[in-house]
Amino acid sequence: MIFTNFKAELKIVSPGRINLIGEHTDYNNGFVLPTAIDKNIYFYFKKNNSNNHCNIYSKSYDRILELDLETVKPSKIEWENYILGVINELQNITNKIKGFDCIIESDLPIGAGISSSASLECGMALGLNTLFNLEQPLNTLIKLSRAAEHNYVGTKCGIMDQFAVVMSKKDHVILLDCESLDYEYIPINISPYKFLLLNTNVSHNLASSAYNKRREECEEGLKIIQMEYPEIGSLRHVDLSILEQFKTEINPIIYNRCYYVINENSRVIEAAENLKSGDLKALGTLLYKSHYGLENHYEVSCDELDFLVEFSKYNNEILGSRMMGGGFGGCTINLIHEDAIESYVTKVSKVYKDIFGIELTPITVSPSQGTSIQLNQYS
Repeated sequence: MIFTNFKAELKIVSPGRINLIGEHTDYNNGFVLPTAIDKNIYFYFKKNNSNNHCNIYSKSYDRILELDLETVKPSKIEWENYILGVINELQNITNKIKGFDCIIESDLPIGAGISSSASLECGMALGLNTLFNLEQPLNTLIKLSRAAEHNYVGTKCGIMDQFAVVMSKKDHVILLDCESLDYEYIPINISPYKFLLLNTNVSHNLASSAYNKRREECEEGLKIIQMEYPEIGSLRHVDLSILEQFKTEINPIIYNRCYYVINENSRVIEAAENLKSGDLKALGTLLYKSHYGLENHYEVSCDELDFLVEFSKYNNEILGSRMMGGGFGGCTINLIHEDAIESYVTKVSKVYKDIFGIELTPITVSPSQGTSIQLNQYS
């Protein structure tokens, strides 16, 4: 058995992430406010002294992915493509990768909108970079992990997830400019409040196709604006006064998509200032406004998410709530007083189960560090 008495040379810890605010702005070159969380995927690597053969065991799926480095190609099994895509992208820039074995285990919920995909990609990228001394800088690993998702998974995601997973700093969020990749660490001083995620445990079929569709709709709106303003390279550089000039020319759906992105970018900058000044009430109001835009203008929410956000408004211990992630399922993120978490979870879980017939999963998270290297033996 390949993994009997497995002794790893290298351990990688790769976190999930939350995004406080700034949804669907990253692929429009806008601003986001994410951080890694204290829920992780763990990778245990060792070289196996072969030239090309690799064995990767996922404990979550209880499956072994065997591959030949000379014939890497997309798989019909989705989780395998995050790994295969990273290996393919690395092989495009280096020939130093040889045979290896790897065990992957996770305490990161899949499909919850906390970026298990980017965690998987970036953990694999950093692991191989370290194991084989590839000497690729972190920015390269971030970009090739995103390329893996584009080319092997088919999700045309922005840079936020991979950047946050790799670059986060404990007890901080990152104000990231997705155009320049300039970033600023902002301390999270929200005590006695905490971030509570409520996982709807639903994933509607629209999720992946609609994500790419929203990107196309933003690009369509931008093209119309560029006919008059050719110097504008992305919606990041469009303000509401410019958009208003095209209201009669742009399809109302496309207009709403652009309207949301422009407003969300402004909310991110405002939220960063609220964190710096400690104005948590104002921050909470922005979370609610963000969800309203995601529900009504960007149309990526769903009944389950909308219910959870609306229900939160009747609890004075919650300052703000919104859906988080690509949409059509996953989590809400709630800014809630720590003393109210237990009672609120009990109450909302019962009502949610009564209405939707689904168990709600609460996840309390703390801002954590990004993907890290540990030279520990596997045990």
